[in-house]
Amino acid sequence: MKTDILKEEHKLGLGGVAIGTAFENITDEEALDILEKAWDLGIRYYDTSPWYGLTKSERRFGSFLQNKDRGDFIFSTKVGRLFKEVPESEVPPTMWKKPLNYDFKHDYTADAIKKSIEDSLQRTGLNHIDIVYIHDLSEDQVGDRYPYFLEQAKKGAFKVLSELRDQGVIKAWGMGVNKIEPILDCIEAADPDICLSATQYSILEHEDAVDRLLPAVKKAGVKLVSGAGYNSGFLAGRDRYNYKEVIPKGMTEKRDKIAEIARKYGTDIMHAGIHFVLAADEFAAIIPGASKPDQVQDNINGLYAAIPGEFWNELKDEGLIYEKAQIPHQ
Repeated sequence: MKTDILKEEHKLGLGGVAIGTAFENITDEEALDILEKAWDLGIRYYDTSPWYGLTKSERRFGSFLQNKDRGDFIFSTKVGRLFKEVPESEVPPTMWKKPLNYDFKHDYTADAIKKSIEDSLQRTGLNHIDIVYIHDLSEDQVGDRYPYFLEQAKKGAFKVLSELRDQGVIKAWGMGVNKIEPILDCIEAADPDICLSATQYSILEHEDAVDRLLPAVKKAGVKLVSGAGYNSGFLAGRDRYNYKEVIPKGMTEKRDKIAEIARKYGTDIMHAGIHFVLAADEFAAIIPGASKPDQVQDNINGLYAAIPGEFWNELKDEGLIYEKAQIPHQ
């Protein structure tokens, strides 16, 4: 029987993409302010990856968390890429505004997974990792090499992470991806505990996940964590959608309509976005990132905001959320 590693107090976590300089060059001091705010507000689930800022985000999280009682928080990071230090002139172009001087390669073999975990422990200064996500093993990241890397993971990552879990080295593992198919493939081939599903389930876009992802994970007894639950800032009015600058047709109008209805009921679309994700039984947590401490505060405010049931009914009546989608209990 799988145990639920994420408890009620972990349902709102802090994701590490922004702290890895995804959208702006956040300094070490600014990152520390964000992490301190999260801790002071009671957030106890922290998720990052060596990919974010080419190891920068992971180091920042570790620098802050290594001074805390290790039993007081849940920490997850990711495997699937190995990093090596290079001269600044050889740093590859990436989405990061101010990455560290590292190059990387995808590798989902057993040896690479163990090496990745060792490297993460060294970078963070923590004595163990609670949850390990297999990162970006999906077509949007590895392209037509997906079948090759999936086979590599079946023989390597899937098996070694199950062994490490059974040995008590880690508490849980699963996929950390921006697509649905890799989670379905993993469930079919292995026994993950919890998967980080990014960009696939938000108040704006969730139909495919409701039809295909949620029934599959429920049947398998696998929990989900929501990444990019605000569509990487689009809900907040940013000019990007799921980490890209191309906005899907009709999505701006849909966002604005939901925001308008939210205001009518005395709430806002960001707060509604948190409640929508957590209303689904399959989601154990949502982990929005933050570029400023105020955003962490707003996430906490949203978590505890009272949203009228009439708001959800109107969204369904207007066809703005899928008729089969779970909504908060009224």
